[in-house]
Amino acid sequence: MPTGRKGSIHLFRLAGVDLYLHWSWFLVAIYEIQAGRGRYSSIVWNVLEYLALFLIVLTHEFGHAMACRSVGGTANQILLWPFGGVAYVRPPQRPGATLWSIAAGPLVNVVLLPVFYIAMRVSVAMGWPETMPDAYMFLQMVLLIDVVLLAFNMLPVYPLDGGQILRSLLWFGIGRARSLLVATVLGFVGIAGLIAYAVWKESLWMGAISVFLLLNCWNGLQHARALLKLGKLPRREGFACPSCETAPLLGAYWKCNQCRQAFDTFATRGVCPHCGHEHATTICVDCREVNPMSRWEAGVHAAPGVVSASF
Repeated sequence: MPTGRKGSIHLFRLAGVDLYLHWSWFLVAIYEIQAGRGRYSSIVWNVLEYLALFLIVLTHEFGHAMACRSVGGTANQILLWPFGGVAYVRPPQRPGATLWSIAAGPLVNVVLLPVFYIAMRVSVAMGWPETMPDAYMFLQMVLLIDVVLLAFNMLPVYPLDGGQILRSLLWFGIGRARSLLVATVLGFVGIAGLIAYAVWKESLWMGAISVFLLLNCWNGLQHARALLKLGKLPRREGFACPSCETAPLLGAYWKCNQCRQAFDTFATRGVCPHCGHEHATTICVDCREVNPMSRWEAGVHAAPGVVSASF
């Protein structure tokens, strides 16, 4: 998956979200526009069709971003590239918050479906198939694009939206780590099916998408294993992360931002035993959210400074 600004162009900022376009998008746009020649009487319609794809993907990603923000998460960057779009969202590490942040993207496509369908039916009533065949074909293709994007994204294959929704639902019952493990294992099965389909259809494009999904699914599996390992470590009683409600690890897993020495911030109530520096906030090793020490346990007094995890 691309890493944000690298190799991308900043287009604009909307509602606090920066939109970037990867340079490779233009190469694929040229290929797709040329491949669609003959569908319309003018190539201008092919350009408009590809721009419509661009807008549908963009609204889908904004759905993710706005939903993430509505549950207290962070979402300030969207990247569009040949395989679609990536909304860099960081919802609170709770199953409900994650589920809403992921499901909102496909819900945007669901909302767009009747809009495009009604527009197409109105065009039929106005006689566009005979009088304006290019415009009618354009509306048909926009509707088809929305349907295909929705159907593909809802496949229960991690890391597609469908796979991540499945993971979020499993999270309610079997926890954060095991839900990710199950989702990624099922994802490998689904990706194997996509690879077989790509070979059968001799589709280089589907093969490339399958490889992309495979790499991200593998990363998800490694993350799941790390979470399972993390879950077996001893925890300190009497404290809980305000964001994910998980008890902190027991041991020197935090690093003083003053002397850079590792220490157990909960054993000393945020005071570094090496230099005496006091920290008002600390980071949760599990969800990576930063919260005041006073919120981890009632009655703990906050002091200046920030403590960060040492790994």
